[in-house]
Amino acid sequence: MSTSTEQADLSALRINRHQRETPGGRRRPWKIIIPTGVVLIGLIGYMVIRPSLAGMQEVELVTATLTSPAQANAVLTANGYVVAQIKAAVASKGTGRLEFLGVEEGDRVKKGTIIARLEEQDVLAALRQAEANLGVAQADYQDAKLTLERQQRLHASNLSSQAELDAAQARFARVEATIRYAQATVTAAEVALENTRIRAPFDGTVLTKYADVGEVVAPFASSANSRGAVVTMADMNSLQVEADVSESNIIRVRPGQPCEITLDAYPEKRYPGVVHKIIPTADRAKATVLTKVAFRSKDERVLPEMSAKVMFLSDEPGESSTANLPVLTVPLSAVTKRNDQHMVLTVQDDRIVESPVSPGETLGERIVIREGIAAGEKVVARPEPGLTAGTKVRVRAQ
Repeated sequence: MSTSTEQADLSALRINRHQRETPGGRRRPWKIIIPTGVVLIGLIGYMVIRPSLAGMQEVELVTATLTSPAQANAVLTANGYVVAQIKAAVASKGTGRLEFLGVEEGDRVKKGTIIARLEEQDVLAALRQAEANLGVAQADYQDAKLTLERQQRLHASNLSSQAELDAAQARFARVEATIRYAQATVTAAEVALENTRIRAPFDGTVLTKYADVGEVVAPFASSANSRGAVVTMADMNSLQVEADVSESNIIRVRPGQPCEITLDAYPEKRYPGVVHKIIPTADRAKATVLTKVAFRSKDERVLPEMSAKVMFLSDEPGESSTANLPVLTVPLSAVTKRNDQHMVLTVQDDRIVESPVSPGETLGERIVIREGIAAGEKVVARPEPGLTAGTKVRVRAQ
């Protein structure tokens, strides 16, 4: 009994090498080897490139820009638009078909010049009729005056009755009233005729043309087929920059304060200006105060609705015109001195390049560069002593 039991137990422990592995059995070897190999390859690659990554420095680049010397004493900068302070949509006081239009966009006109005219045949006919009625009344006036004078002489000689004298006086008064009525009718017809002629209200420049010959013009453009304004014109001598100044900074602005105006269309040109008026109310939605800045001098390139930037200055700029020309500048921290030579560092193909420069005067936190680099070039903002020519760097994302 004991012998058979031992044989049974030993046979139960025998390994069957031909039995297939079940799904619940041990995992196949390749399922472990492949992930392990990927991790090892990644670790090896990191260890290889780690020294080069550790040696690369991160740098910040800034742009060499044209700067006005007036920026050295600028206390505030605001954005705005060029706006004509004298501007009008010129329309007709009468209604009619446009018969003549004598201007185009950009034309300069003098005050009182006829720039357009409506059809006037019916108005001219009414004027001629009123003038004829006035002529008839004036002829009756002469007859009534002579009759009254004759009746006065006859009545003084007791040759006519009081009734005849009263009738002559009444007729004379009626003729005088008729003349005044006829004169008023003529005046009304002349005004109606003048209303067909559209004149320039002031010396200015035509900005926009709204109507063409043949279109119906009405004072209020009451229908879809009629035009209200014929042209829009502005006095170019009244151009000012309307800038929105934050409520928190309005204390820095005062009437008569010197300014420098830059148009986005011509960033290289600086126009001298002065604070003309601070509007005594704030915009609740934008938390700003409207400030009007007048040009001290300008040229024909300044046009209405242009975007502008205004620098409010603490002091008057220099009198010399060349002193106010824009100059090339970089931040003070971008210029370094090595081997008794001033230079800035640029980046080409991820490597440092040393560029010798000739620095000039300082403008606030910037310094003038007379030669060595051009406007628009990128330079390292704060070069470290370890940054030398050929050093591989990474550019910090802006």
